[in-house]
Amino acid sequence: MPISHEFEYYKPQNIDEAIKLLGKNPDNSKIIAGGTDITVHIKEDIITPDVLIDIKGITNFNDISFNNNELIMAGNVTFSEIEENKDIKKNFRVLWEAASTVASVGIRNRATLAGNICSAVPSLDSAPALFLYDAKITVKNADVERVISIEDWFVGPKKTALKNDEILTKIVMKLPNEKSASCYKKLGRYKGEDLAQVGMGVLAAENKQYKIAVCAVGPVPKRAEKTEAFINGKDLTENNINQAQEILATEISPITDIRATKEYRIHIAKVMLERALKESSDLLSGKEIKSEPIL
Repeated sequence: MPISHEFEYYKPQNIDEAIKLLGKNPDNSKIIAGGTDITVHIKEDIITPDVLIDIKGITNFNDISFNNNELIMAGNVTFSEIEENKDIKKNFRVLWEAASTVASVGIRNRATLAGNICSAVPSLDSAPALFLYDAKITVKNADVERVISIEDWFVGPKKTALKNDEILTKIVMKLPNEKSASCYKKLGRYKGEDLAQVGMGVLAAENKQYKIAVCAVGPVPKRAEKTEAFINGKDLTENNINQAQEILATEISPITDIRATKEYRIHIAKVMLERALKESSDLLSGKEIKSEPIL
């Protein structure tokens, strides 16, 4: 399908130049990095920007660093770069697993983590990992730089706290002070290149403390805080897991669509909760795990 309207195209050399270009026409300019979503939207006339600002070539804007238990990912980091990073695989397994489930290798080579959370689709795979590690998102415009908590980032389906004149510059995740382990579970209609019917991340920490985050089961990704409050401090017995599953069912609000019914999503979320709680707990205790993130 050809692009049916004209627009100005710019490829700035640094982030300040990109911000300056964006500030000239913030309401009808779009940032393109990986372009895996925006090019489709332009072709289908879902959006019709006057200006397209390509930030893919900005130097050092795909850097990943891990120091003092803090992971910093710049705005152009791709899912393939996350997959290939040994620090992420070792310390943030849930993000590493989630990255490996995104579409195809070709898409992962282009698609960025920043673009994924800016798209804010309810099924985005990266969100649970960011919730589990209390991610902080730095954004910048011509006047000010501000930091937004992942808890405040998603404000509705395909809507975020990012303003029209701002660019996402980095995402920061920090390991908890106590020993922890995490995992991601996803179900699609088939293996590879499908959006999640349900996605779930669980982080297990010492003293039987758990964090649970979900995607594709509501208008925005989120923490399952009531389920966490119930299971924290408890053994993972059959009875406790069953009660946690019923609480989870009251916290999510899935819809019926082309990928799954509401009832099926609730059922799968319960299955995922048991598997992810047990797997993250096993990882925490040092057991060898060879399971796949995709159910």
